[in-house]
Amino acid sequence: KNWKLQGVKKKNLSKSTFIFHVMKFSILSVLTFAALVSSANGFAPTASLSKATATSLQMGGNPNPFGTKSLEFTGGSDPNNANHKKGNLEERLKEADTERRKAREAAEARERAAEIAREERLKKIAYMNDMPDDKAAGTVDEFMFKEGVNDQLEKLDHDLVGLKAVKKRVKEIAALLVLDKMRRKLGFETGVPSLHMSFTGAPGTGKTTVAVRMGQILAKMGYARSGHVVIATRDDLVGQYVGHTAPKTKEMIKKAFGGVLLVDEAYYLYNAANDRDYGQESIEILLNVMENNKDDLVVAVAGYKDRMDKFFSYIPGMSSRIGNHIDFPNYSSNELVDIASVMARDLEYEINEEAYGVFQQYIDERMKLPYFSNARTVRNAMDRARMNSAIRTFERFAIQGENGGECTIDDLKRIGPEDFQVLLDDITSADADKKIFS
Repeated sequence: KNWKLQGVKKKNLSKSTFIFHVMKFSILSVLTFAALVSSANGFAPTASLSKATATSLQMGGNPNPFGTKSLEFTGGSDPNNANHKKGNLEERLKEADTERRKAREAAEARERAAEIAREERLKKIAYMNDMPDDKAAGTVDEFMFKEGVNDQLEKLDHDLVGLKAVKKRVKEIAALLVLDKMRRKLGFETGVPSLHMSFTGAPGTGKTTVAVRMGQILAKMGYARSGHVVIATRDDLVGQYVGHTAPKTKEMIKKAFGGVLLVDEAYYLYNAANDRDYGQESIEILLNVMENNKDDLVVAVAGYKDRMDKFFSYIPGMSSRIGNHIDFPNYSSNELVDIASVMARDLEYEINEEAYGVFQQYIDERMKLPYFSNARTVRNAMDRARMNSAIRTFERFAIQGENGGECTIDDLKRIGPEDFQVLLDDITSADADKKIFS
């Protein structure tokens, strides 16, 4: 056949010519086969492969000469390899199934809760229909004593002198809580009343003391878990840079949950001259908590009345969320003398009538000066009187050696007129610019 392709006829060939053509054909065949082998070697592992690698490919038992092992995807260092992770689609399908299952379980839980609420409602209606009109709910006094509310009100009378209007309002709030609990006992519909408060008045008028007593009353009646009071100012609630205010405010709210959060001098939270002041963010968080968490937190704001009124005019949402506005008036001089008597009683000191007369004169003079702080001024005066009594007693028995250095119980408990006279002399004899420090 090849001879025919070459245009050569066998019968016309001589022996030597025939041998020449055979050798030529053989050489062409060998060259063609070598070219094919060389092309196949281009797909085989290169000579740069290590001996161990070549051995591992041969040991795999793969008859394919092109080496399927080298073509298998191994991950490499491409940062997009995560997109080709095996089973990624399967995992996403599983996550979608999990989300659908959770949504279904949540819907079933809501349905069960609604069904339980309906059953409770029907039971309540049946109970109310079957309850006789003359069923006894208990006496108010019984609830007052049983829950310990009466004890807290007595402590308020014992600790606070005067403030009749304040005590009256506290008793009114306590009455609401007692009657609300009696209604709950009989099955009547009840709701948590607005217990947020506003205390306005000068310093030292008993705002913090009333807040503490209210927290204890709320705890006794079950309207607060612990009844503790957390006192906060602007520095505790407002941050100094962007993103700092919200965590600080939420941290103080978290501490006060279950009790009372008393924001002292709340008007400093708002700065009308600076629209970008961070205090506005704190106010918004407080408003949200006062509305949504009123069953677990009572917010009380305190400060001077004129400044609080201006603050409420800027933040009407705050005023509307507060249901109890209580004003604390200044004490009279006689009430301040009574406060000194209460302090002396609590500290187990004795003050005679002559000493009270001197103290009355001191209070009358001190009230004419600026920066008067009612009960706080009395407390400072009592501390100075105690110090004067200690100096006088030490001088008599330790320095002068009176009675052999032995003093009596009366000497240790007595605060005399001379101890208050030092305070009065400081006011009457001091320079005008130094009187306020006396």
